[in-house]
Amino acid sequence: MTGFAERVGGAPISWGVCEAPGWGHELPADRVLAEMSGLGLRATELGPTGYLGETPADVRANLDRNGLTLIGGFLPVPMHVCTADDLAEAAAAMDTLAAAGAEVVVLAARSTDGSYDHKVHLTDAEWHTLFAALETLQRMAAERGLRSSLHPHVGTAVESREAVLRVLDGSDVPICLDTGHLLIGGMQPAELLELAAARISHVHLKDVNLAVAATVQDGTRAYIDGVRAGLYTPLGAGDVDVAGIVSALEAAGYSGWYVLEQDCALAGPSPAGEGPVGDVRTSVKFLSEVS
Repeated sequence: MTGFAERVGGAPISWGVCEAPGWGHELPADRVLAEMSGLGLRATELGPTGYLGETPADVRANLDRNGLTLIGGFLPVPMHVCTADDLAEAAAAMDTLAAAGAEVVVLAARSTDGSYDHKVHLTDAEWHTLFAALETLQRMAAERGLRSSLHPHVGTAVESREAVLRVLDGSDVPICLDTGHLLIGGMQPAELLELAAARISHVHLKDVNLAVAATVQDGTRAYIDGVRAGLYTPLGAGDVDVAGIVSALEAAGYSGWYVLEQDCALAGPSPAGEGPVGDVRTSVKFLSEVS
């Protein structure tokens, strides 16, 4: 792999493990971590709270057994209707991340029901609440020694190009560039790079089947149904210029993580063939040839 090899990590979502309700079957953590390690990956994001262990010590032990370290974790918070209970839950999640050795908390402005299957449109008052909550979450992360990064994400309050631009204008929060979610939401990754390269602090790498993406964008398919229909492909097999994006990020001085995230959803405990690890292997090989 090229010079950024030490900054390429994995994520349980590439093995179908997701916090969204009703997503699909979860493969056991010991299998997922062993397969990550077998591919040469040396770091991972956390996945849903509790998936890699009930306590920070459990998480560390599970990672240590597989030669992995913890990059960080995805933390969806309903920022536009944020309550004290929501902040308390976020604080507990951040405490776990920090104690388990994480570097970054990847924030998302989740929907009220936690799904990703409908658009979230905000009033001006709700935007005000979101920005206040975002500032509080950034401070909470910093107090725990974590870097925060906001993830524009399908089915959240920050999905569309217009919402991303409003966040860039209305806050100083660092941004997670997800090559799939950003594109599906209506913004080209290259545009975000042009507008705010210095604010990109974390990267999720996905490739996208644009024909399937169009059915998610127009509402023909729910997001989860799009995922099941092949919305995301191994890197290099879809319609995103992943190599060009990586090269542009490196040229802009990006020094953070590249996390392989090919969202999938499994119908049961025995996926066809060797399962998701085959797709991740293809993505790892693709990145090894990016210069």
